[in-house]
Amino acid sequence: MRIPYILIVEDDETIAFGVQVFLQKNNFYVQHADTVQAAKTMLEAFHYDLLLLDCNLPDGNGFEFCSYVKKRSDIPVIFLTVRDDERDIVQGLDRGADDYIVKPFPLRVLLSRIHAVLRRAGAASSTADILSCGALQLDQARTQVFCGRQEVPVTAGEYRLLLILLQNKGLTLTRSMLLEKLWDLDGAFVNDNTLTVMMKRLREKLGASSSIKTIRGIGYRLEPADE
Repeated sequence: MRIPYILIVEDDETIAFGVQVFLQKNNFYVQHADTVQAAKTMLEAFHYDLLLLDCNLPDGNGFEFCSYVKKRSDIPVIFLTVRDDERDIVQGLDRGADDYIVKPFPLRVLLSRIHAVLRRAGAASSTADILSCGALQLDQARTQVFCGRQEVPVTAGEYRLLLILLQNKGLTLTRSMLLEKLWDLDGAFVNDNTLTVMMKRLREKLGASSSIKTIRGIGYRLEPADE
């Protein structure tokens, strides 16, 4: 399965940024909305595996937004809030929330609770077969490539080339190294012209999701597009 997608709905930029960075380092793809309206727009555009939701938002109530979400989908919801009154906790759970965490909280505890909720929701996945670079993901178990939530159609040769680049992301690979590795994977000879064509087409398909840099006179290096 692909890396789980999480939407944080939180108006405190410091908290949202800290949680986002931590979760991304732990193999989640995370986006942030700071208002109810922004969250609604993002929910219409993407399918998320989990929602992290604050109770107090600039343009709405987190409890009401939780009800709005649950009426339209089965996305798991975890409240992250300073409101620790028993009535608030009960209200959050009654609105359909899957968990309720009071701020401040250790990030490792949040990670454990996220895994537990995803397991219960049947959305947890082993990421051992997932290779990623920025928004780019390659699922080795299903031999699929994704940019964000969009699957990218690739040929067998392009898939093998991308697999090599992802396995060595951040490292410069010479053309001769790539040719040798492609030959080993496929058992068929791949010449220099074929590599050039495959690289060109792969770059076109990936677009801005990831950057394959040409190291002049040497070879190529895969890096996230925002680096």
